[in-house]
Amino acid sequence: MAIKPTFSAILLQSELFKAAREVAAILQAHHFQAYFVGGVVRDLLLGFKPKDIDIVTDARPEQVSEIFPHNYPIGAAFGIVTVVVNDFQFEIATMREEREYSDGRHPENISYTDNITRDAARRDFTINGMFYDPLREELFDFHGGQRDIRRGVIRTIGAAEERFSEDYLRILRAVRFANRLGFVLDEDIIGAAGALKERLRQLSVERVREELNSILLSATPAAGIRLLHKLGILAVVLPEIAALDGVTQPAKYHPEGDVMTHTLIMLEHMQLPSVELAWSILLHDVGKPVVKSVGDDGIEHFYRHEQVGQVMAEKIMRRFKFSAAITRAVTAAVGNHMRFAHVDKMRPPKWRRLLANDNFPLELELHRIDCISSHSKLGNYHVMLDRVAEVAGQVELPPPLLTGRDLIALGMKPGPQFKTILQQITDMQLAGTLQSRAEALQYLNSCL
Repeated sequence: MAIKPTFSAILLQSELFKAAREVAAILQAHHFQAYFVGGVVRDLLLGFKPKDIDIVTDARPEQVSEIFPHNYPIGAAFGIVTVVVNDFQFEIATMREEREYSDGRHPENISYTDNITRDAARRDFTINGMFYDPLREELFDFHGGQRDIRRGVIRTIGAAEERFSEDYLRILRAVRFANRLGFVLDEDIIGAAGALKERLRQLSVERVREELNSILLSATPAAGIRLLHKLGILAVVLPEIAALDGVTQPAKYHPEGDVMTHTLIMLEHMQLPSVELAWSILLHDVGKPVVKSVGDDGIEHFYRHEQVGQVMAEKIMRRFKFSAAITRAVTAAVGNHMRFAHVDKMRPPKWRRLLANDNFPLELELHRIDCISSHSKLGNYHVMLDRVAEVAGQVELPPPLLTGRDLIALGMKPGPQFKTILQQITDMQLAGTLQSRAEALQYLNSCL
């Protein structure tokens, strides 16, 4: 039975909504059904501004393509055509019912239908299974989605284990929706997630990565990670992070608690979330469980945890197929996160090189959040801010006075010592001791 919902007038006046309504009007003018479906209906009921609007129809993909000449039939094999109207893109899906999933993702066959109740029955959660006719202003809710919104509950359409077995990613989606909306998971979902969590290994790492990114970049990333851990999912998709739980730390430096607690508090302190910052926080202490030792005094030690963590972080980032740029930024931040502990004692050449590093803003923010989430001492953070002000943004390093070719020309054999020698020359250059290539060569000759 259809009802007439009350949506925010402001949302209904958005250009996106008007364009989507025009799409529905065109389809209906051609004697096809057309409804907004899924997230847009949920968000309108919650008073959120929709980011996109999906539309379902009983028109077949080839008919949609004929009606809308500006289209991209990339997903036509799965009943989806992307159309462009008023510079907005909309995915138009032909209503269907799916049967016999064998791989936890793809149905063995897809059968189209002109009955929205059958299309609704195949969808994941009740809050995503509602339909809205924007022309008649009627909402269709066959599985209690509105009631679950009022109750603040994530519930599957039908048995949770059956829905999850159709696409195991729905386990992570349930956590993401609960986290984003502040809802609780239905007991059936909790039981099914526990029973099927190992099947998440069958999913592509890219799909899992995007769900994790959505949780980490949400308003409450710590709560999302905590829920993944509570359900036993974290141990499957990120066992290195699950291993942080119960790893105690010295109360003098970490009065907040164990490594997991510290990491979650850090996630809560993100002010400008980004993929690089979120993963740097998540992984910055990933090496601690591996290197932990306890001294004769009973104090925990984590020698070289940043170096070990950097290696682990790179493996994790590569496992999830992050871009090379993101991987480099995160692994460098993990490997360097302890070097701010002594910046107050650094000589100018060293801290100037630190500031000139492209990764410096990320690493400084990681340091700030690390401090306020543990001992709360921000002295070195303020030292670096002062030094940033001191150089007034002029932090680019000058061209090196010498290169490896110069050392070879002097008769030196290439090897690891080249890096040490060239860094020493650069330090003297930044300190003003050496000001020209000739002076650098003269100095080097005097040392040989």
